[in-house]
Amino acid sequence: MHFMSKRAGITLVLTSSLISSLLLSTEAQAAPTLAEVQAKVRQLEEDATAAAEGAQEAKVKLAALTKTLTGIKQKAAVQGQNVSELSKSLGAIAIDQYKNGGLSQSLELLFSSDPTLYLSAAGSLDALTRRKSIQLNKFQAAEQRLNATTLTVADKVALIAATQKKYQAQARLAESKLQEAEKLLAQLKKEDRERLARLAEEQENADQASSLEAAKSASGVSGRAGVALKYALKQIGDRYVFGADGLTTWDCSGLTMRAFQAAGVSLPHSSAAQFRYGKLITRSNLKPGDLVFFGSPISHVGIYLGGNKMVHAPRSGSRVKVATMDMGRKKFRGGKRL
Repeated sequence: MHFMSKRAGITLVLTSSLISSLLLSTEAQAAPTLAEVQAKVRQLEEDATAAAEGAQEAKVKLAALTKTLTGIKQKAAVQGQNVSELSKSLGAIAIDQYKNGGLSQSLELLFSSDPTLYLSAAGSLDALTRRKSIQLNKFQAAEQRLNATTLTVADKVALIAATQKKYQAQARLAESKLQEAEKLLAQLKKEDRERLARLAEEQENADQASSLEAAKSASGVSGRAGVALKYALKQIGDRYVFGADGLTTWDCSGLTMRAFQAAGVSLPHSSAAQFRYGKLITRSNLKPGDLVFFGSPISHVGIYLGGNKMVHAPRSGSRVKVATMDMGRKKFRGGKRL
């Protein structure tokens, strides 16, 4: 009995030690390193940036749909007025005959009991019937146009509602990604948070110095491409902000939009929408000043500088800079020459 009790005690101690060892091992595995936290935060910031560009695309579509709807409503108002005027000119009886398929006045006279009255009035009635027929055709066409326009208005209203929902959903997604990054940082010790912030600031300062040096290579670029490129390079060091288009904060498509606006080219504030402009250029044929696009779906745009480098507004937490065209998960989709 004594031996069995001693053996059980040893087993209990060994088991407890093993459990403690496993728990410590699990905790060690669960605790991410600062580098892992930094990488995760950056990924969340990039995800937020992609979502924000999705919101910008929806915003551009919403503006276009709203403008189209306003024009269609104005058209419907004019068509409605036209139908109303034609209706008044025809009179209630003629409209009723048109809608109900009744006999014309000349046919009614033909089968009347007084042939003399028909013969005396036939000429003027034929002319009147022809005029009424033309007016009725006009009325019919105008009414059909109005009905078609009314249906188009209903379609556009539905599209606008759907686009508004998409815009709001993308904006919420962008915000949620940033909040997730903030929660991740909040779990760190104060000194670790400060260290990460210091490292990020040092990296941004180093990037800014190298970007200003790289910007000197744009001096020989001429034309619209040169104007746009030089405009973008002047913004080096400005902070990235969702939906911003200057003059001191930018998102990626806001920067390219303003840069080409300075060169006399009008672009929408959306990387996906900007991809629909200009001539498609392969990577091997890129020239300084070409727009370069990334992501599937497209969620980032910059301006090519040459030597596999571009100037762009990268993401939340970063600044406008010159960088290589390696965007990680966001693969190169093509260039556009304007």
